[in-house]
Amino acid sequence: MRLRLLSCLLVVALAGCTTTEEANQAIQGRWIGQPSDAFFSQYGPPVSDYPLNGGGKIYTWQGGDTVRDIAPQYRPMTKQELEAQKKAPRMVINIGGNGMADEAPPGQVLVSPGRSEHLGCEAQITTNPAGIITAIHTSRDTDGEGFSLSRCAEVFGVTS
Repeated sequence: MRLRLLSCLLVVALAGCTTTEEANQAIQGRWIGQPSDAFFSQYGPPVSDYPLNGGGKIYTWQGGDTVRDIAPQYRPMTKQELEAQKKAPRMVINIGGNGMADEAPPGQVLVSPGRSEHLGCEAQITTNPAGIITAIHTSRDTDGEGFSLSRCAEVFGVTS
């Protein structure tokens, strides 16, 4: 019964998450036909631009950069591991990707060390010679800070 309830809650939670594709569609609907200056005024300047032969440009924009710390994961020791620990006690330490030492609590085994993930969004914005956005799409999108599947959706305020 508990497993069924947990499964239902997980499905409901994921149904509320916005994916990169949904964020991409919403961003295109909001910004195609708008001046690129309006986009950059709202979200910050591009990191680079590439001139096109016809007079337009392709801009690369990045934003929403942040770091999320992931806690280490542990599992209980098996009976055999507990017996071995009693015979030869030792402290289990692992240096994770964040440079911090993760010490396994008594009776626990470190499964994955703590780490930091870099989150962010990158978009390619194509404009015509007048600076009007003719195409926009996300070229890099990480998971979001919360339960979102898209950092770009969070940055651009896209909700499902």
